[in-house]
Amino acid sequence: MNQLSVRHLTGIRGLTENDVQLIFQAAKEFKEVINRPIKKVPSLRDLTIANLFFENSTRTRLSFELAEKRLSADVVNFSAGSSSVSKGETLVDTVNNILAMKVDLVVMRHPHPGASQFLANKVDTIVVNAGDGTHEHPTQALLDAFSLQEKLGDLSNKNVAIVGDIRHSRVALSNILCLKLLGANVRVCGPKTLIPKGINSMGVDVSHNLQETLEWCDVANMLRIQLERQEKGTVPYFPSLREYAMTFGLNKDRLDKLDHEITILHPGPINRGVEITSDVADGNHSIILNQVENGVAIRMAVLYLLASKT
Repeated sequence: MNQLSVRHLTGIRGLTENDVQLIFQAAKEFKEVINRPIKKVPSLRDLTIANLFFENSTRTRLSFELAEKRLSADVVNFSAGSSSVSKGETLVDTVNNILAMKVDLVVMRHPHPGASQFLANKVDTIVVNAGDGTHEHPTQALLDAFSLQEKLGDLSNKNVAIVGDIRHSRVALSNILCLKLLGANVRVCGPKTLIPKGINSMGVDVSHNLQETLEWCDVANMLRIQLERQEKGTVPYFPSLREYAMTFGLNKDRLDKLDHEITILHPGPINRGVEITSDVADGNHSIILNQVENGVAIRMAVLYLLASKT
């Protein structure tokens, strides 16, 4: 089967293992393309893609835009702050007005969980979720898993730890779903206040001890503290960033105590000195820059495979 089983990519939920491996195979081919002297292919020539970002983004937006241009698509960028949304226009009206201009595919980031699925149910065009609130970020999970598969091979029975602010992270949920789909063992680690209740119902272990978790895992995916998504005016989730760094921050001393090497990931942006120190982020254990490169290839693969279903 060489087609995705879904029309939209609104989350990892709904994807099959075959879908994921199909995306990985296409990404592998597109990775060869973006490392050539001429980095463009005409795969999506004559298609128009709208990037709708209702929330600030730098890395994801640039990665999608680069992926679209590498595929020779026409690209329209939309910013909510300078649009009629700020005047009260609804999401569906905004998108329908854009689609009336003959846009073929929409990439959307939105602060509200479920916004991309809501939109996919309302409009007759392909929708790709570039992050919806604290819900999902599917292309980040796909590029993380692809990067790990490049490094470690088959992920079945590999031990992967996701460390940090699980409660407010859309990356964590998508990563858990994707890694479990590929047969990995997943553990979340962080302060009790930042671990959602009932998360073990997803088949993951829960730990509040970073050193013990590092001894268990083959991979540590370090997440930043999502201060911008934490409810304003509420009791802090931990005493201070300094205390968080001392208890859950990854540094060279912790790595040196291990009897095996582990692979380090981080979805970015990095708060250096909080969840991870610079010597670890830039060290031999880290594949953070591989993640950035693979992000363009994965997004090219997703856009190409979804567009081929039209």
